[in-house]
Amino acid sequence: MDTPSFIKAFQHPWSIPKQSIVPAAEKLRPAAVLLCLNPKASGANVILTERAHHLKHHAGQISFPGGKVESSDKNLTHTACREAEEEIGLFSDKLTILGNMPPYTTVSGFSVTPVVACLEKAIDISIHLSADENEVASIFEIPLSFILVGKNYQSLSLTRKNKQQMVHFIQYENRTIWGATAGILYTLYQQLSLVSSQQT
Repeated sequence: MDTPSFIKAFQHPWSIPKQSIVPAAEKLRPAAVLLCLNPKASGANVILTERAHHLKHHAGQISFPGGKVESSDKNLTHTACREAEEEIGLFSDKLTILGNMPPYTTVSGFSVTPVVACLEKAIDISIHLSADENEVASIFEIPLSFILVGKNYQSLSLTRKNKQQMVHFIQYENRTIWGATAGILYTLYQQLSLVSSQQT
């Protein structure tokens, strides 16, 4: 799927229900992440990070740039863009914001809103982005075309906090993407696959 096709499909009304793996009664803390497309000529890529290995929580895991909402943030888009600037030097003036995905709730008690954006021009991430070593070990890309293939996902049902949850995994090269990041990617795959099937 090229970038214009993605934008058209993404802006179609969403039909995939909100993903929840914690009891509804639990108070959730708001957070936002940036799901950013890099519109390469060969096809769009999604920018991801490997979290620093010294972090107390989720060390070494694959994630989107993002984090919890701060009191100074104007909205969820501001949160996602602020965190992306701080973590990988990705500035919001280079982005076209496409919209938000439904919130994804995590077992750690966060309601994570993925903010979807596209770089106005393709970049070489090794040149134009810079990881904050306090938070990010590395920055890499995964092709959108890979994310949108259902057989690339594996799922496992687990019980945590007395609640069944479906944990998704996606293996790309030597990296295993799982947890909320894989769940968000899987939700995006589900929605775009549904839109595609409705249009054929």
